[in-house]
Amino acid sequence: MKRTGILNSQLMQQIAALGHTDTFLIGDAGMPVPNGVPIIDLVLVLGVPTFEQVLRAVLAETVVEAGTIAEEAAGNNPAAVALIHLLIAAPIKKIPHTDLKNAAKTCKFAIRTGEATPYANIILQSGVSFLV
Repeated sequence: MKRTGILNSQLMQQIAALGHTDTFLIGDAGMPVPNGVPIIDLVLVLGVPTFEQVLRAVLAETVVEAGTIAEEAAGNNPAAVALIHLLIAAPIKKIPHTDLKNAAKTCKFAIRTGEATPYANIILQSGVSFLV
């Protein structure tokens, strides 16, 4: 049995299969996941687990070279935006929420959190663990 980090086997399989530039979504409980995108549904009850808990756990297991969030997040969920900028040492692009939902169609997988605040969503782009 794995001792530390993410113990959810579905999520770890998806993370382990990521290649350079692959994207995946971490979304709040209300973020629509496009048909055909595998979903790891972590929601236990509304609010559990939080976006922050999931983001921190995933960042501990992955190399991230970029992120994309909705422009609307700044005005509607500044705490989530501040958290993203605090935790992710990579460029963060802002696009309209409608475009974020469209971009999710090309994600390798999506993680649904129990987060109950608006616009707590991010598409992360996988990096590599070595320098070229």
